[in-house]
Amino acid sequence: MSKTRIALLGTGPWAEHTHAPAIAAHSGIEFSGIWGRRPEPAAALAAAHGTTAYAGEADLDALFAVSDAVAFALPPDIQAPLAVRAAAAGCHLIMDKPVATTVADARAVADAAAAAGVASVVFCTLRFAADTAVWIDEQAAKGGWFTAHAYWLGGLFAPGRTSPFADSPWRREKGGLWDVGPHALSALIPLLGDVTEVTAVRSEPDLTHLVLRHVSGAASTAALSLSAPHASAGTGLELRGEHGTAQLPEGWGDPVASFGTAIDALLESVRTGEPHPCDVRFGLRLTEILAEAEAEAEARTAPRPKSAG
Repeated sequence: MSKTRIALLGTGPWAEHTHAPAIAAHSGIEFSGIWGRRPEPAAALAAAHGTTAYAGEADLDALFAVSDAVAFALPPDIQAPLAVRAAAAGCHLIMDKPVATTVADARAVADAAAAAGVASVVFCTLRFAADTAVWIDEQAAKGGWFTAHAYWLGGLFAPGRTSPFADSPWRREKGGLWDVGPHALSALIPLLGDVTEVTAVRSEPDLTHLVLRHVSGAASTAALSLSAPHASAGTGLELRGEHGTAQLPEGWGDPVASFGTAIDALLESVRTGEPHPCDVRFGLRLTEILAEAEAEAEARTAPRPKSAG
């Protein structure tokens, strides 16, 4: 049997350090090409991994035509419309989180995937990193959790920090809620059930607190930021319930290996026809929750009209 051909869209740091190495190292697939908006970075990354470079609008359809699946390492509002095009071309999807930053765009991707009958996976790292994925499955199987508290406090935009991801305009605009919020939700939802109610409060600089009610009856909280002081940055998730307490393992392992696991999950979904729990429909649900939280936080911080008299 011929190997599944997987293309990569994007040439930034995430593509360079995670997606491209994982695709190139996977023995069960063929790396069908790398696409970028500019030809020079696409050519350099493709040469480093022994595949073909594609660049610009004209090359997209050509790459889709020689691919069975497409992996995305692009800003969410760029990846969403391109994912719709890829699905329409019959390509399965491995998308980054968040799928999009508007519900309409995320729903368009989910609808396109359903209409084309293609499989999909959203790369929420916790769901594919070896230790954290096993922990989430084990705690979800136990059940009986009363509450949970999560904190994802990144120092990406803290004074004195330097990171290639800090140059990302969409992260600057949307902040921790949209960048690290999907990580927290991707663990809280399988543990406590879907979110039925959202309360959100935002403070400067870029700190959002969420209080979530879940379909199980449990409640959870999450603190999310990309601007935490360096000394206070960190991530964690603690569960409390009839079994006592449980804490998410520290460290998420090798992101290249985790992305390889996401590739395996997509291939399994293609083979069986069974949707993966972390597919584009789950990505749409994350977008719906984040959009509701953003609207709630903005409403709370909007200037109140002065009373008359």
